[in-house]
Amino acid sequence: MNAKEAVSRVIGNIELVVVGKRREIQYVLVALLCQGHVLIEDVPGVGKTTLVRSLARSLGCEFRRIQFTPDLLPSDVTGVSVYNQKTGEFEFRPGPIMAQIILADEINRTSPKTQSALLECMEEGQLTVDGVTRRLPRPFLVLATQNPIEYEGTFPLPEAQLDRFLLKLRLGYPSLRDEMTVVERSRRPPLEELQQVLTADEVLRLQQAVKDVHVDESVLEYIVRLVQATREHPDVYLGASPRGSIALYRTSQALALMRGRSYVTPDDVKEMAPLVLSHRIILRPEAQLRSGGAEALVSALLHQVPVPAGVSGHAARRA
Repeated sequence: MNAKEAVSRVIGNIELVVVGKRREIQYVLVALLCQGHVLIEDVPGVGKTTLVRSLARSLGCEFRRIQFTPDLLPSDVTGVSVYNQKTGEFEFRPGPIMAQIILADEINRTSPKTQSALLECMEEGQLTVDGVTRRLPRPFLVLATQNPIEYEGTFPLPEAQLDRFLLKLRLGYPSLRDEMTVVERSRRPPLEELQQVLTADEVLRLQQAVKDVHVDESVLEYIVRLVQATREHPDVYLGASPRGSIALYRTSQALALMRGRSYVTPDDVKEMAPLVLSHRIILRPEAQLRSGGAEALVSALLHQVPVPAGVSGHAARRA
């Protein structure tokens, strides 16, 4: 199976519904191929739900949406065992997490206990209820959303939980022309007519193919040097952990595969670094006031850390 062609089919299919967000769609697919999860931080109404539903339809995967509220319990996410009077036994009734593609809407509106129940499923690919462990279906992708503006009555994700998300994205408002297209299409929403273009089994094969993408030792060193630079910068209170290095390594592999290459280049690393590292960095309070935030710091580090030269040709010969 040609990975580049398969991914292009999915992106083109989703673009029949989601307008002007090709790059963001691509990054969601990067997370899917890495078996990771995505945090989308953006204002309401920019198409987050539509993007996730379109992805599920394109892959023929089961989709569930969980609306997080302050009174949501962990069992509302994972499921619960119910006593059956006829059989005299407890029966497990699965929660909405037992699906393949999950939209965790406004995840910061629920309690840390419920957040932890979701994030445990994301990390382990399984859930445990009443001492019984059950595997979650594959492929399994969680796209969580949170509103960056309204913080009243919310429970911000702790840094340790933010670190569990492979990528952090923003969709942003559409351009004038794209918004005109969105409004025009609203008369007859195309989502319900969207066809499946890839199977779940094909996605699983692509996930395996990502692991075979070659990473030259000089590129690996570049990845680790970038991550270590986040820990050594004077404006940083807490830098990215080794999990950040692993995430940058894996996403660079997936991006290379999606672009038809069997090897990673420094440009792949540079493109993924802001999305992978920014939410894993805590700036010092005084630095937050004078800088452009963690994303600006990562961009500055990309100009400071030396880029390995001559990787493409060498990697192509090795691959």
